[in-house]
Amino acid sequence: MISVNNINFKYAGQKRLVFENFSLQLEENRIYGLLGKNGMGKSTLLYLIAGLLRPSKGTITCDSLTTCKREAEMLQEIFLVPEEYDLPSMSLEKYISLMAGFYPRFSREVLERCLKDFELSTDLNLRALSMGQKKKVFMSIALAAQTRYLLMDEPTNGLDIPSKSQFRKVVTENMNEDRTLIISTHQVHDVEALLDHIMILTERELLLNASVAEITEKYAFEMRLPQDMTDDVIYAEPSLQGNIAMVRRTADMPETQVNLEILFNAVTKGLVK
Repeated sequence: MISVNNINFKYAGQKRLVFENFSLQLEENRIYGLLGKNGMGKSTLLYLIAGLLRPSKGTITCDSLTTCKREAEMLQEIFLVPEEYDLPSMSLEKYISLMAGFYPRFSREVLERCLKDFELSTDLNLRALSMGQKKKVFMSIALAAQTRYLLMDEPTNGLDIPSKSQFRKVVTENMNEDRTLIISTHQVHDVEALLDHIMILTERELLLNASVAEITEKYAFEMRLPQDMTDDVIYAEPSLQGNIAMVRRTADMPETQVNLEILFNAVTKGLVK
C-alpha cells in the first residue's frame, strides 16, 4: 500500500503550495487513473511517491517504507516512467544488463513479449530510435521489471494511433494481481478502458476518488437526443449524433463504460461529488 499522509509540498522559489495537508491511500491490485488540469500537481505527486521529491511536512510510505529515504528495498518495488526522458547511447542489450540487476523479478520473457507486441526487436541501438520507439522500449522495461508499483506519467503522449492500441494490450496482458499501476494523463480516451479506479485532482485536493464499479453503479453514459434531455441528466455535451450525457442510473438501465471526459467535466464543474 502507498500512504500519503498530510503532506505539504512546494517547489523552491515559489510561494504557492502544490499540496497542503494532502492525504491519499493507494491500495494494491488497482489500475488508477490520475486526472487533472495542467498545474494541479499530478506529475509532482508521482515524483513524491517515487521518492524523487521530499514533502516539507507529512510522510509518504510505500509498504511502510518512507519513500524519500529511497532505500534499496523500496526502490526495487517501484518504477517511474516520466513523461519526458531520454535513453543512453548504447544497445538495448547493454542497457538491460545495467538495469535488470536492480529488480529481483526482472523478466526477460515479459520484456521480449512487450517488445514483440510493440513490433520491436531486442536487437536495437537506443540512440537510433525515434521518441515514440524509445517510449515503447522504456515502458516494456518498466513492465518487465515486475515491481509492485508502476507509475506512468502521460504514457501515450508521442504514440501514434496503432501504438496506443498496442499500449493497452501490453498493459492488460502484463499486469497481475500483485501490481498497482498509476497512470497520470490528459489523454483520457487512450486509457479509460484500462482503469478500475479514478482520481480527479484539483487545487491540492481530490474532487473524486472512486472505483469504476462505484461510478458505473450510480451513473450511466449514453447518447441522448434533444427531446430526451430529462431531469436525470447530470451533464451533457453536444455531438453530431446528439448529446453525450452522464445520467443518474436506475435499476433497469444497463451498465455502461465510463466516459472519462464527460465525468471529468461534470466533477470539475461541481455537478458530481
